[in-house]
Amino acid sequence: MDVLVAGGHGQIALRLLKRLADRGDRARGLIRNPDHAADLEAAGAVPVLCDLERDDPAPHLAGADAVVFAAGAGPGSGPERKRTVDYGGAVKLIEAAQALGVDRYVIVSSMGAGDPASAPEPMRAYQQAKHDADVALEGSGLAYTIVRPGHLTDDAATGRVAVAPSLGRTGDVTRDDVADVLLAVLDTPTTAGLTFELLEGDMPVAAAVAGLAAS
Repeated sequence: MDVLVAGGHGQIALRLLKRLADRGDRARGLIRNPDHAADLEAAGAVPVLCDLERDDPAPHLAGADAVVFAAGAGPGSGPERKRTVDYGGAVKLIEAAQALGVDRYVIVSSMGAGDPASAPEPMRAYQQAKHDADVALEGSGLAYTIVRPGHLTDDAATGRVAVAPSLGRTGDVTRDDVADVLLAVLDTPTTAGLTFELLEGDMPVAAAVAGLAAS
């Protein structure tokens, strides 16, 4: 599988790229800072220099089987940049996927993106950008999966998660477990068309994702 990951130097993206590369897939990561190329190469991935705020990603999608949008403006950014990256970057990649015929699109969203108006004021611009990106993807005609993790931690992977369209609670999930869920989603075509929340839980990752696809 050839997978292109936007936000390739992000913490979840690097974990996913390494998992893809370790099992022999072609893992490519979009980065805007050439200084980050070595980190992708160390993970076994191919760095692709492309700033989604300024550049057209379409030339880099040729041959891709799937794209994963894991980019984000980051916690230190203002509302304007959250709009141009978390929303604008996702839409630019959607349009490129449509133009190049890359049907599979997985996006890392956020728990709470379904109701951005209820977010605390400091988080509202971020959740609104995520919400609008999700809506754009849902209407794109692509084989999309929207993954909405809770609060991210750097704890060791547990291998066990809780997933559902709505979990009815908030909580944590490790970045390693998120990467494992993304990998399972890419391996499970029947997750296309699904939007789900993700937290730490009791079910093994593969079984959790398979259960979603079967429901």
